[in-house]
Amino acid sequence: MPKSPAPETAREFNPDERAALYDIINARRDVRNEFRSDPLDEAALRRVLEAAHAAPSVGFMQPWNFILIREMAQREKVQKLFAEANDEAAEMFPDERRDAYRALKLEGICKAPLNIAVTCDRTRGGKVILGRTNNPEMDVYSTVCAVQNMWLAARAEGIGMGWVSIFDHEVLKQILGIPEHVELVAYLCLGYVDKLFDQPELAARGWRQRLHLDDLIMQEHWTD
Repeated sequence: MPKSPAPETAREFNPDERAALYDIINARRDVRNEFRSDPLDEAALRRVLEAAHAAPSVGFMQPWNFILIREMAQREKVQKLFAEANDEAAEMFPDERRDAYRALKLEGICKAPLNIAVTCDRTRGGKVILGRTNNPEMDVYSTVCAVQNMWLAARAEGIGMGWVSIFDHEVLKQILGIPEHVELVAYLCLGYVDKLFDQPELAARGWRQRLHLDDLIMQEHWTD
């Protein structure tokens, strides 16, 4: 009989390794306007995608795909779709916030040398997925974990990344040829950066400040 698999001794990380991880987490930014135009190194891009593919997933279904978009004509279609949705979004804010909203740079679709659409194939692995039986959204959450892995790996490689979410997603799926049963989870812009804000840009521009962690921690049950 083949030997049953068993866990091995867990690797312990030294203080420098732990510090590097926390430094990367704290240095991660949502990049919109700081992209350089030079193309990404293919080996570095592969490492970033491998990091995304190493994310945890419900039932180990690995529901993600990554559509790499480099052609300007395709990106211009996406940027036009963003502009239409962004104009609609601006009208949703009260008058005193509308001008501040319009002044924000919220995408780098044509400036970044690479766009990546991250999808979730909700049929991968069959109808019954271990761990998704009572929470069908777990496959989407898994795909978001892949995006976060990609974001941190990109930062470690000196690559900036921005998540663009202001779209008509059904129209964007048509532009990208995404099948009906596949969910579009993220549209990302990637490129090398030389400069970044020392805090989240929306905080730096006074749009909203970081909440205090102690105000968000509860014990045993929800408390007001």
